[in-house]
Amino acid sequence: MTIREMDRAYVAHTYNRFPVEIVSGQGSVVRDSQGKEYIDLGSGIAVTSFGIGDAEWKRAVTEQLDQVQHTSNLYYTAPCAKLAQMLCQRTGMKKVFFSNSGAESNECAIKAARKYAADQYGQERFTIITLKNSFHGRTLTTLAATGQTHYHELFQPLTPGFVHAEANDLAKLTALTEQYPTAGILIECVQGEGGVIPLDAAYVKGVEKLCREKDILLMVDEVQTGNGRTGELYAYMHYGVQPDIVSTAKGLAGGLPLGATLLGEKVENTLGFGDHGSTFGGNPVSCAGAVSVLSRIDEKLLSEVREKSRYLFAAFQGAPGVRAVTGLGLMIGLQTEKNAGEVVAACREQGVLCLTAKEKVRLLPALNIPMPLLQKAAQVILGVCAE
Repeated sequence: MTIREMDRAYVAHTYNRFPVEIVSGQGSVVRDSQGKEYIDLGSGIAVTSFGIGDAEWKRAVTEQLDQVQHTSNLYYTAPCAKLAQMLCQRTGMKKVFFSNSGAESNECAIKAARKYAADQYGQERFTIITLKNSFHGRTLTTLAATGQTHYHELFQPLTPGFVHAEANDLAKLTALTEQYPTAGILIECVQGEGGVIPLDAAYVKGVEKLCREKDILLMVDEVQTGNGRTGELYAYMHYGVQPDIVSTAKGLAGGLPLGATLLGEKVENTLGFGDHGSTFGGNPVSCAGAVSVLSRIDEKLLSEVREKSRYLFAAFQGAPGVRAVTGLGLMIGLQTEKNAGEVVAACREQGVLCLTAKEKVRLLPALNIPMPLLQKAAQVILGVCAE
């Protein structure tokens, strides 16, 4: 059996895979089983922050593998503690809970918000308000949090206690907080799976003010937007707000499974012994990879991310076949005249790997993709769009 045949025979049919078997790569170039090379503008859906086979990341991970690969959370390990310290010092948050994925980091955020509200105001205050067009994960609870009804249809009943508000409408959001006893408001500063759409700055500031006035927890989902993706360490930093809870994952460990829920001063002690847990959360190998990644997301790199973002926006705005460009940093959506799937397929044939987000072509290159490689890939996309 070929790998594709084996996959179709034995792997659950939950993914409509592209017809490419990736076998190797270096940096932002990957190779398939036929030896064809591609410029990777997807980075594993915003995961391989420094590309494939990054030397520093490999060294950090390998050194930890040579010591101990897993201990469980019954014991202390240096990578877990060091990563938590780095995250708190870089954000002003107070504590970190580690898990394995973005959905799990959001589950923890939701549990922390509900427990805080119950402790302070009683168990009837449990509603979490999220935004329409949002995406927060694929567990039953994070599906309920996700503000897109087509994700809900096959999996009823979902976890109760979630209400969805129109993005950028502060009056309607305020009305919902008056209608429902609200524990937290969970937002993505850029709605990634919803089409790479940034929230309005005034709206995000307004949400923060509303939360402060009503002692509602401000929760920011940084699963896709975090860890340098938007040109700041976390996207909320563009907006000048300070969340009470931040969830993140994807690019944090550079290709290993790791989620993190950052807890601010209000909730740093809300979860006590036995209130939450994760067998693999804080795994020393994943945390060692994340320490390597986070230590290199400095102002120099973030400045380069912003420079590359400006190049892409300038290249695509007003270009033939491109209706609109949205996004922030190296998280970009292209509204194209052609069907987005057709654009992605044509680019793939010409050696460039892109993604989609709803009706848009989505670009999520590695943070350190060399500018000449990015320019080469952009020219391929521009040519496909103009055809």
